[in-house]
Amino acid sequence: MSQYTLLTGATGLLGRYLMRDLLQRGVRLAVLARPSKRESARQRIEGILQMWESQLGCDLPRPVCLEGDICSERLGLDEQAVRWVRNHCPSMLHSAASLSFHAEPNGEPWRSNVGGTRNMLDLCQAAGIRQLHYVSTAYVCGLRRGRIMESDLDFGQPFRNDYEKSKLEAETLVRQADFLDCLTVYRPAVIAGDSITGYTNTYHGLYMYLKLMSVLVWNTEPGPDGVRDTPVRLEMTGDEPRNIVPVDWVSEAMCRLFTTPAAHGDTYHLAPVNPITPRQIIEAGYKYFNSRGVEFVGPPVPERVESEDGPISDIDRNAHENMHMYKEYEDSDPEFDTTNLLKFTSDLPCPDIDEVMLHRFWRYGEEDRWGKRKQPVVKLTLNIEALLTRVRGEHDTSDTTSNCNCGGTRQIGIDIIGAGGGQWTLFLRDGNLSDFIVGIASTSEAVVKFTSYQFTKLLDNVSLEEPSEDTKVALASSRLSGQSLTETLLGLLSSSPVSMT
Repeated sequence: MSQYTLLTGATGLLGRYLMRDLLQRGVRLAVLARPSKRESARQRIEGILQMWESQLGCDLPRPVCLEGDICSERLGLDEQAVRWVRNHCPSMLHSAASLSFHAEPNGEPWRSNVGGTRNMLDLCQAAGIRQLHYVSTAYVCGLRRGRIMESDLDFGQPFRNDYEKSKLEAETLVRQADFLDCLTVYRPAVIAGDSITGYTNTYHGLYMYLKLMSVLVWNTEPGPDGVRDTPVRLEMTGDEPRNIVPVDWVSEAMCRLFTTPAAHGDTYHLAPVNPITPRQIIEAGYKYFNSRGVEFVGPPVPERVESEDGPISDIDRNAHENMHMYKEYEDSDPEFDTTNLLKFTSDLPCPDIDEVMLHRFWRYGEEDRWGKRKQPVVKLTLNIEALLTRVRGEHDTSDTTSNCNCGGTRQIGIDIIGAGGGQWTLFLRDGNLSDFIVGIASTSEAVVKFTSYQFTKLLDNVSLEEPSEDTKVALASSRLSGQSLTETLLGLLSSSPVSMT
């Protein structure tokens, strides 16, 4: 059977790692994505995959890209798209979420986290999806202290902010969805960048502190001894544990659980074995910036006044003004139990965020100008659907799904990996390409796999123009007929890697 998992949040930090890692493991994906002001949904996904291919040095399979929005009814999918999901997707991996801490005028984080979850569940019910993998957060525990078990959820606990509260309400919704056959919940702690490269596409959480340190310290002139003095007082001991985890480890652990059927149906904390402390971060900064001067003065007490500790420096004042958003997290983290996780990932320990890794995070953030580095717009120089539409025979295709059971029709899946690639099912009738659908149908006789480069060379009679303003690639000229395409594809069955579905 050819089955797909519908993934939301693929353009987010965790989502783009999940997309990469699942595709590498041979999981067929359909991804939901919104267009941006500069790019179509497909361009956004293509840009992320081309970035991964550049890093990995290899081509990746392409997911089916569905344009939609979690904040719209049924995720913004029209009836045709819902029908496609119903026919191809028995499972959903919902990773999309808003990270806004406090209520905003546009309704976030409630709009995405609760409303989006409700829309996702409505689509699952309408499309017959009964297996749900849901990304929550370890911080549904709110302000509870001590050891938090993976089975814990609502104890009437207070919360630091709207983000935590909205995520608890959202997780409660998915647990109340009685139409689901299997629910697997993933609760990561605070997600940081890539442990190997330092990569991130978002500068929240730990990266906000790293950016603040970088900006303030580099703008401090060194003293006569070459060391930058940064007199900052922090109202903490410096030894408070911080549950921060690298994104690549979170994705690898989640993919292990996702591809292990025995792991489905449970809840998993994705938390570090050895939490980092503020003191470790500050000391790593001392070495990175050649600086000194941070003082840990202990937890805040009402009796402490400014005059007792001397005047506050400009850098101290600037630091505290910019740290205000995360002040609620400066006390201490609870301990997240990982008993369920270790059943399946005991050989996959979470990397410790040490000095070397922190320096890596700083270097990447500075090279990226803390998210301001301009990213190129992806040009879709290959549009295979435009080609297939052009060479399709003059047959009635008002209901493409009827072709699946039509006598005399062969069904061949094509899986084109690399830039501009994708997956389609071709319906071959009487020696012609009579129709095609997106995705590889479970009724396909076989699947022909090749790279987009090989496909382009194969069809060298086809000339593609540069993308137009709306990013659609048009055919400039072609002498390729449906018959010759059919012959070419059938010829590939004996010369290219073929796998039965």
